Amino acid sequence: MSRLFAGRIASACAVGLMALAIAAAAPVKQAAAAEEAKFASIPKNKANDLKLYTADGKIVKGAEALGRMQGEAGLILWLAGNQFFAMDDVVGAFRKDNPSVSVGIITLPPGLLLKGIQGGGVTYNGKAYPGLPDVYASVNLGHLKALKKAGLMDKYAIYLHNEMVLMVAQGNPKGIKGMKDMVRPDVRTSNPNPVSEGIMRFYGRKVLERHGIWDQISAGKECNSCQTTPNNWFTSVHHRETPERILDGRSDTGIVWVTEVEEAKRDGAKVDMVRLPPEDSLVNEVSYAIGSLTNSRKKADADRYIQFLATPAAKAAYTKYGFVTATDEELKLKPIPQ
Repeated sequence: MSRLFAGRIASACAVGLMALAIAAAAPVKQAAAAEEAKFASIPKNKANDLKLYTADGKIVKGAEALGRMQGEAGLILWLAGNQFFAMDDVVGAFRKDNPSVSVGIITLPPGLLLKGIQGGGVTYNGKAYPGLPDVYASVNLGHLKALKKAGLMDKYAIYLHNEMVLMVAQGNPKGIKGMKDMVRPDVRTSNPNPVSEGIMRFYGRKVLERHGIWDQISAGKECNSCQTTPNNWFTSVHHRETPERILDGRSDTGIVWVTEVEEAKRDGAKVDMVRLPPEDSLVNEVSYAIGSLTNSRKKADADRYIQFLATPAAKAAYTKYGFVTATDEELKLKPIPQ
């Protein structure tokens, strides 16, 4: 056999093997893409909601925190986003007694985080980050019931309470007094979306429907980052967007938690709040539920964190930011109801 012919055979074999390798890799890539499609998509510019508190006392944010979290964090918390501003103090208090435990956190709408747990991970800025938290918290027990049904959580505790208010510009220039003012023709609103934000999905919508103004605000749309009417915007992450929209003159008011107005003021934002009666603020109803995942990588640390929430240090860290802590009875772990 000539060298030329042998070379052609070798070349053909190499091309064939390469084609087989590409063909074999295609289903793997397709499977990976299908898996990533189930992940929850984190909106852009949410670095302050993605943190890793490292063992050496540093705080890493954003994509770097996500990239390091699963491999480095001793404990991962996915928590309802409206407590983001308290977490430096809360995690700091926890780590005083657990200094060797590095902590990763995501503080975003609980519906989005639930989707991430059910799908097996999140995406951020076009990159996939597979993995689950050790602890999950929501403003609605229904989310935890869904995890129980999936065999991912069996016990929970109530650890915080909050109330709804209307955020307005400093001095309340539009003279807003209550919920019904949100459908005045001269009032532009920035409201949490009813898809992933628990404050609207489980609380605000119910109040707006009772007042008979939900359809005027939503125009039959259930979406996020969308203009439902010329006067109403549904946010993606309301605790950051609504203050921004009010301050830059795009909105006049919107439903937020009382703690979020206090945080905006601490940041120097020229905003005020309109307090609502109990039947509209739902101050006697709003509860934060928390539990550890049954398949947690760090089950002992996860349970230790939930126990920590009943301590004076944890309660002080939250009340500093306007939250109402739960009673000792509420803070006891109990089976998730059907």
